[in-house]
Amino acid sequence: MRGLVKAAIVTAVLATVWAPARARAEGYISPFAGVHFGNGDIEKKFVWGADAGYMGAGIFGVEADFGWAPNPFDEPVDNHIMDFMGNLIIGIPIGGTHGAGLRPYATAGLGLVQTKIDNGLGDSTTNDFGFNVGGGVMGFFSDHFGLRGDVRYFRSFDNNSGFDNLLNIDLSSFDFWRGSIGVVIR
Repeated sequence: MRGLVKAAIVTAVLATVWAPARARAEGYISPFAGVHFGNGDIEKKFVWGADAGYMGAGIFGVEADFGWAPNPFDEPVDNHIMDFMGNLIIGIPIGGTHGAGLRPYATAGLGLVQTKIDNGLGDSTTNDFGFNVGGGVMGFFSDHFGLRGDVRYFRSFDNNSGFDNLLNIDLSSFDFWRGSIGVVIR
């Protein structure tokens, strides 16, 4: 009987140790702070926001990006730039998807680029369809915490053709880069 109990314990331990690891999906949120550059009107202007994403236990995922730049036009009136994008993200986990490691990534997506200037006499708000493309690296110190550095290019689309020709979409002249750093919690 004693031998049977020992054999059962050894079998249970070996089964636990040799069992394949479960594939884990990886969700994350990353608040950030940064600056705009590459556009003389908003050069070196502060921006803050957050990214939230999901990596499906591999290298492909989706991400929502939100950025807010208060008073980027140096006007004495209420003004801001806001972006909200839905992105695809490709990132290679170096060191695995848990514990310490690095994940360099590239991302691109579509969404809203809003600019607003309210001078008290009237509100000049534009809500344009736009895109972003960029990349960066997430570095993790543990299973759940790390730092993230990111650079992205944003550009608006310009559709002056009205509803007669919806496929005649051109790039607008409004574009900028955003460099940011933040924490990442997964």
